[in-house]
Amino acid sequence: MLYLVGTPIGNMEDISFRQAKTLVSSDIILAEDTRSAQTLLHAISNLFNMEPKKGQKIISYYKEKEFEKLPGIIEDLESGKHISLISEAGMPVISDPGFLLIHTVIKKNLPYEIIPGPTAVTTALLHSGLKFNRFMFLGFFPKKELEFERLLIQIRDIRDIANHTAYIAFESPHRINQTLTIMEKVLPDVEIVIARELTKKFQEIYRGKASELKGNEYRGEITIIFS
Repeated sequence: MLYLVGTPIGNMEDISFRQAKTLVSSDIILAEDTRSAQTLLHAISNLFNMEPKKGQKIISYYKEKEFEKLPGIIEDLESGKHISLISEAGMPVISDPGFLLIHTVIKKNLPYEIIPGPTAVTTALLHSGLKFNRFMFLGFFPKKELEFERLLIQIRDIRDIANHTAYIAFESPHRINQTLTIMEKVLPDVEIVIARELTKKFQEIYRGKASELKGNEYRGEITIIFS
């Protein structure tokens, strides 16, 4: 059985009993970052007094290794092993590795289950305070400037049709100021919310137009919301 398990986006106390029970009872945990997985298991031990199954393996599983490791994982699933897939934070597959695995499992009609958990998408959306009737998740913004400009122009062009739509995206702290510069050029009057380090000790929420927000130093995990 394959389990796609959501994990806390920052605060370890957000982990659920069901998530914890699933992870400690798995034969294999596929983790985007094995160190983060160990930290999570340590938190589970402290919060719920649960210890990992004897002989449990934690296997590194990230985008560049998905195709290479897929045959072995499918073989383990077909032999009856319980395997959990986690990302470094939040729900796996959402802008994280795992699509190839879940696609293959569905195609082969193998059993799987989703163990839901926190996600930066809805957490940031509620923090934004923006008025919206619907929202669109954009994943990570395009790295190439021209592609990003095209995306923003498309959003600008459909504003009248998709009124009161909130747009949510992830961005790197190394690119955030470049992103804001481009947003100022294409969407100068749009209200933007930057949420960083959600649920963590140093969580911060910034609000304003791109011209007001650019030039600051932003660190950690960043989610952008604009409407």
